[in-house]
Amino acid sequence: MSEQSKKTQAQQREMPEPYEGNRPVPWLVVAIVAGLFIWSIGYLYLAYEPNPPSYGDRRTAADFKVAAAAAGGKVDGGQLYTAHCVACHQATGAGLPGVFPPLADSEWVIGKPETLVQIILHGITGELTVNGNKYNGMMPAFKDKLDDAEIAALASHLRTSFGNDSGEVDQAMAKTEREATASHEAPWNGDAELQAMK
Repeated sequence: MSEQSKKTQAQQREMPEPYEGNRPVPWLVVAIVAGLFIWSIGYLYLAYEPNPPSYGDRRTAADFKVAAAAAGGKVDGGQLYTAHCVACHQATGAGLPGVFPPLADSEWVIGKPETLVQIILHGITGELTVNGNKYNGMMPAFKDKLDDAEIAALASHLRTSFGNDSGEVDQAMAKTEREATASHEAPWNGDAELQAMK
């Protein structure tokens, strides 16, 4: 047998190359995927909220407005504290060690009421010493967010809560302090500027 014949016989003994047949996706899977897609589009359409992204959730600006009480129109300082301060200084007024200073027994809270009003109005940046401990953070200003009655109510709440037993602050003082530093735009520079007000 010739060499060519051997090669031909060897080739004839080889099986054909395997191939993959055509198996379509089951209709049930197609229906489930299509249903999920249609549901997701409907959900996005129905859940759309036209609020500005700065709100961060479904609450509106009206949800953050602290309403005056019906009797006498007195503003609730505790409600203001919950809305603006509790995230940093905590519900107990103890703050967070090394991060946010305490309000309980703080010389800045129970000291001169004018100093506390200035802190609330303009905020603080830089190093601040509270009860012998140093804090270096940033407190926002509330002069554009709260009116004089609200500043007075918040300051009064701080001075009479968390074990503090100092006098209340009236609206006239808050107005006077706001007018006295109307041209002051930046936050107070911690101990460096506040010590002179102490």
